[in-house]
Amino acid sequence: MLTRFFDDLRSGGIPVTVPEFLTLLEALAARVAWLSAEDFYHLARLCLVKDERHYDRFDRLFAAHFKGAERLFEALSADVPAEWLRALVARTFSDEEKARIESLGGWPELMAALRERLEQQRERHEGGSRHIGTGGTSPFGTLGYNPEGIRIGKGGGQRRAVKVWERREFANLDDSLELGTRNFKMGLRRLRRFAREGAAEELDLDGTIAATAKNAGYLDLKLVPERRNAVKVLLLLDIGGSMDDHVRVCDELFSAARSEFRHFEHYYFHNFPYESLWKDNRRRHTERIATDQLIRTYGPDYRVIFVGDATMSPYEITMPGGSVEHWNAEAGAVWLRRLTAHFRHFVWLNPEPVARWGHTPSIAITRELVEERMFPLTLEGLDRATAELRRRGVAPPPPMEAVSSPLPPAGS
Repeated sequence: MLTRFFDDLRSGGIPVTVPEFLTLLEALAARVAWLSAEDFYHLARLCLVKDERHYDRFDRLFAAHFKGAERLFEALSADVPAEWLRALVARTFSDEEKARIESLGGWPELMAALRERLEQQRERHEGGSRHIGTGGTSPFGTLGYNPEGIRIGKGGGQRRAVKVWERREFANLDDSLELGTRNFKMGLRRLRRFAREGAAEELDLDGTIAATAKNAGYLDLKLVPERRNAVKVLLLLDIGGSMDDHVRVCDELFSAARSEFRHFEHYYFHNFPYESLWKDNRRRHTERIATDQLIRTYGPDYRVIFVGDATMSPYEITMPGGSVEHWNAEAGAVWLRRLTAHFRHFVWLNPEPVARWGHTPSIAITRELVEERMFPLTLEGLDRATAELRRRGVAPPPPMEAVSSPLPPAGS
């Protein structure tokens, strides 16, 4: 198999040599990569590809040659499936069962029912339809199913909760990631606008020649400030929950943006921006910045890029107290309007496929709030987003009092 892979690479235009192939075989014999398709991919690319211009071609040839082989790695490294261990509590519901489970009727009714059952319940429940427990159809608990409930504890799977009682830890995005960032860098470079600022430290060759000629041939050095990218970027990233499915692509975007812009800042939020954001997910409960302070700190010349799947309960956007993690005095829509009123240049990048946007009410609400400036987190979407950021910013922002009230609840 590996000999044929070597021949395929050479036939595909990658200049692989025999010594490089032997190096790969020696590394495999030493078990540098073992029972992991991803580890083998990185090892093979390290040994066989000398020029990053061939990375994309290598990826295509690798995928074509080893298509389906990842299942062999998984079979060799498989342990007892986790779902077997969770079978006691993680029930599987048929479509008919799901259809019989009805919503409690709205946000106030849901909170009132939770308060009542907290007062009544005195013991653990499992598989029921009323009390707080596991693996059932009750709106309260975990590892079960209900179209509109409150998850209490770890282990959600249906992602239908409108509020979560759990202290969750999120990981910071990786700004050192290099694999896959090249295309993002190329897309973000469309935003760059160069200007000469600061101390004069760079030789102005044309100016020096002209000044020397005017000075009868005596050398007259001319210096100019270094030409730098003057664009300022503020990246606001949704983290945790359903965004865990998109960590890889967000890592790549974050790494590319951090390396491309001299004036770059980032903050995190969960599901929707509220009254505060944070820089370090390990300290998100103790070290936060108030959103109104962020607005005062960064001027309207910043280009703001929101990154999030906008997939949540509509309550989280339209209602006070709708956040899944804390009680927010003002609706998320109010805070997003304040941000977009201050920053004239903004877009929202959504990693969810566009085909799902029309079937998710929270995405429709968010698109309205960002004035339809939502784009897919793809290379084509990034090109359109950067074009939008360059185009926007002519009209002054509306006054703050014009954005003081939230949107009405969805469906009203």
